[in-house]
Amino acid sequence: MKLSPLALALALFTFTTANPLPVPKATKPPFFITIGDSTVAVNGGWGDGFLSFVHDPADGTNRGKSGSTTVSWRANGRWAALVENINSTLADYETIVTMQFGHNDQKSLTLDEYRDNLEGLVSDLQDLGATPIIISPLSRRNFDGDTVKEDFVEWRVEAINAAKNSGVKWLDLTTASTDYVNAIGAENAATYDLSEGDGTHINTAGGIVFGRMVADLLIEKRADLEDYITANEALSEKIWAGEYATGDE
Repeated sequence: MKLSPLALALALFTFTTANPLPVPKATKPPFFITIGDSTVAVNGGWGDGFLSFVHDPADGTNRGKSGSTTVSWRANGRWAALVENINSTLADYETIVTMQFGHNDQKSLTLDEYRDNLEGLVSDLQDLGATPIIISPLSRRNFDGDTVKEDFVEWRVEAINAAKNSGVKWLDLTTASTDYVNAIGAENAATYDLSEGDGTHINTAGGIVFGRMVADLLIEKRADLEDYITANEALSEKIWAGEYATGDE
């Protein structure tokens, strides 16, 4: 019997919870900086929801910017502020910069430009001493019949290619969020809309749910960071079982 991606993820979550393996602790606590577009930013994205699970001695800040692309995010002093943020945290933390773009890039850039820009961001961040992690785009929640429209198939591939080409870790948020939204259906998915009919941006509940999804994907790739991220087994189990979560679990 072939298991669906959600079933496989749930099986892995259940196994690792019941059979924890010893994991080397990170040398320094992480300081997370989330950069990206409005689906990461305050008031519409998952960045704050993700950071709500981060606890002392770790810390972080959400630098997502509505309307931004892999090009425009650097403008208006944002890059200079990011450099300052990295420089001020490196002594005491492993400064981890997650980047999730694509929602606006697909309107104005080619796939090659998108991939190359991500690779450029990675290189520049590494030169600054930060640890970059690429995240593929969060799914929109617009349905065609019983299934969500998959707007980011090619952009997901190029985000992962950029990470592979650069030798850095990536989180496949596109697949995880698409599978989850398909599993819970259009009516439930709409409860995460920032405003009625907005299938792109997420409200506070959506930020918690998809922020938890990002946290779980991160721990899967960087198990040494688990000690710095508050667990919520009830929420995680619902997400990976494809069961509707309110964010109050």
